[in-house]
Parts: sequence; C-alpha cells; structure tokens
Amino acid sequence: MSSHSAFAAAADALADRVLGALDGTGGAVQLARYVDDAPDTLAALAAVRVLGADAFSPCLLAGHPLPAQDAAVVTKAFDSFPASGALEDPTIAWRDGATAHLLARLTPDTPSAPAPAPPPDGTGLDPADWRAWCVRMAPLAPLATLALDGPVHEAARGGVLALSRGVSRSILRRDFPTAVRLVRWLAWLHHEGTPLPLDPALAAEHMWLVGGGGPRTALDLAIARHFLDQRPVTGAKAEMR
Repeated sequence: MSSHSAFAAAADALADRVLGALDGTGGAVQLARYVDDAPDTLAALAAVRVLGADAFSPCLLAGHPLPAQDAAVVTKAFDSFPASGALEDPTIAWRDGATAHLLARLTPDTPSAPAPAPPPDGTGLDPADWRAWCVRMAPLAPLATLALDGPVHEAARGGVLALSRGVSRSILRRDFPTAVRLVRWLAWLHHEGTPLPLDPALAAEHMWLVGGGGPRTALDLAIARHFLDQRPVTGAKAEMR
C-alpha cells in the first residue's frame, strides 16, 4: 500500500471513530489509543492531522472531555507533519489555525500544539463568483463548528445564497462530498439563526438517503444534522459558546 493510500485509510478509520463517539454508537475517540494500536503510527498521526478540528467534534457537540494524552497526540501530529505549505495555501492555514485554537480552548492548562502560521485575512473570500467561492469554502467545512469565528465565518454569513446555489449544483452533479460540506455550512448558519433561501434539513435528508462519499463525508453529514437538530447546549458544549 502506498503512503497516500495508507494515510487515506487511516483518516477514514479515524473518521469512523469520531462519528461513533459523536452519534453514540461507539465509545470515546481515544486518539492516543488509536495511534498506539495503529499498524502504521505515521499514518495514524497523519490521520489526526487530516481530520484536524473535526477530531474535537465529540468534545464540542456532545460534551466529551479531551484527555491530556489525546491532546498530546494532536501536538505530536503537528510536530510530525509541520504545515510547511500553509503560507502558500490559505486553506491549510485556516484549518491549522482552527485545530490549534480548539486545542488551546479544550486544554487550557496543558501545552498546546505549536502555533501555525497566522491565517490570512478575508481577501479572496468574496462570494461574487459563487462557483469558485463554493469550491474554496467546501474544504473549509471543519471550521463550521462551535467555538470558532472569523473572516471565513463572516464570509459564510454573507454568502448564504452562494452556498445554497453550491449545494443545489453539487447535488445535480452528484458531487455528494462537496454538497455535504456546503450543507454543513448552511446547517451551522441555521444553528446561528441566519435566514436561508434553501432548507438545509431537506438537503441533509437527501444526502443521508443517497449516501456515498465515505466516512469523512458521513462525519460532515452527522455534524450538519447535529446543528439542525438544535439540541440543548450542555456540559463542555455550553462552555464553548
């Protein structure tokens, strides 16, 4: 198996664990145990790096604690895979910044990951060209969660029509991973109380029925549906708001 295939398989396996912890069908994520038990430690750390902020979803949305050993694994993943391309790729910078910020919020009394390169400003986030803008917003879906806010979120608030168009276009093109990521942004906006021209609950239900896209897409959909459920805010989740 190539390194790329091994890393992709490890990311899918970790996404399954996070999904199980989030929807109650599995136990805690246990990042440290996941890495310790993995046949390829480097691939497991790469998976932690790839999931980034989404690895914290059970903590943010379901009130799970983040054990110190799991926080240490996130830091180790940063050390093993430094974001050397963050300055060239704003998406990497935004996602790394989200991961580092949430790690610091969830473990204020323990050492956090090294601070990544400062994320860029909002330049280039204008939704006027909605097709290109949605292509850029889709991989930033991990930022559509609690305890995060910034220029990307402001762009989402100002681009509800563009996001809705992007969801419709992606569904028609049967590009379900992109559709789910954009639905996740709409679900987050719905959770905030933002009026929307497209019903994200109907779109999410359609995505759930057609399936496809693998564990990471399933995790995006679960997070979107969590926001749409408007569940009461309790525990650690309440503290993140």
